[in-house]
Amino acid sequence: MQGSSFITLKKEALHNNIKFLKKKLGTHVRISSVVKANAYGHGIEQIVPLLENEGVDHFSVFDFTEGVRVQNSLKNNKGIMIMGWIADENIVETIKRGIEFYIFNIDRLRVALEAAIEIGIKAKIHLEVETGMNRSGLTIKELEEAISIIKNNPGIFEVKGFCTHLAGAESISNHVRIQKQLKTYHKLHRVLENSGVIPEYRHVANSAAAFVYPKSRLDMVRIGIMQYGFWSSTETFLRYTHRDKDPLQRILGWRSQIMSIKEVKKGEFVGYGISFLAQANIKTALIPVGYSGGYSRSLSNRGRVLINGQRCGIIGMVNMNMIIANVTELPDVKVDDDVVIIGMQGKREIKVSAFSDIAESLNYEILTHLPDNVERVVI
Repeated sequence: MQGSSFITLKKEALHNNIKFLKKKLGTHVRISSVVKANAYGHGIEQIVPLLENEGVDHFSVFDFTEGVRVQNSLKNNKGIMIMGWIADENIVETIKRGIEFYIFNIDRLRVALEAAIEIGIKAKIHLEVETGMNRSGLTIKELEEAISIIKNNPGIFEVKGFCTHLAGAESISNHVRIQKQLKTYHKLHRVLENSGVIPEYRHVANSAAAFVYPKSRLDMVRIGIMQYGFWSSTETFLRYTHRDKDPLQRILGWRSQIMSIKEVKKGEFVGYGISFLAQANIKTALIPVGYSGGYSRSLSNRGRVLINGQRCGIIGMVNMNMIIANVTELPDVKVDDDVVIIGMQGKREIKVSAFSDIAESLNYEILTHLPDNVERVVI
């Protein structure tokens, strides 16, 4: 371990998840692996080659920098789609690299037009339409204008996709809204096809929608959280399975080690402030992970880690670079002992949900807060 902690990635777990997804989604639906936010905290450079080995041939990212990172991590040329931010000065390079990107307003389409003409290379675009999420996407008037620009400039654009984003498919409370969005999407798709512009892929579904609304799968689905072994929500899992067994496996583990051990007497405070008072003589272990390393301050006096196969409570305030665990019940504990922050040790497990439930956060949030500079190791 070079740093104060490291993240493990289980190759076999990823294989299991991709196999499950392919089986359930069918051979006619292309999977676009969503690896934005550093592959949901798992690490683009580590996860992308594993996904490529599993036969995944399309990747979705948020911005230009992530697109380049994915491209540099691939052995062979694969589809890469930028769903969000590209600075105008990076449009030319995006097109040169053959990276696909969303068109969600007319300004971006015009910039792409100028760039493609300048370098003589087709821009690979996905037309994103507004269907009711009110976040990004072309309105019907803007779509008609976009169609006009595309048709008046033949040979400049390759329309790879026609897409939208559904507003909360993971919750039944959004059911009516999702149905309205799907209806609007198909209406706008007819406008596009009636104009003679035929996209290669129609795609609207993320992980939740792909399983809750099977008809939303269309030609391609954008699978993010599920490939990493998590369901979008407990509701999604229960609505799909109707049983307790989870077909998905978690890929990520997070480990550190004890850097020092201290005896604390009854009546003494531990750490910053007065948030923890020792009610008896206790033994503590200092662990070199804190909120700067992704361990939230909201876990102060509430978090748990595994040491020597036992759960140990975090006591005192989470520091910038350190946490303190109560190891009083571990007679043989010593410096350099392995500490599991997320994952299995013996028969016990610390799940990501243990973080998200205590911190009142989403599992997405916990994962994506894991710093990029923490070493990722494939096992």
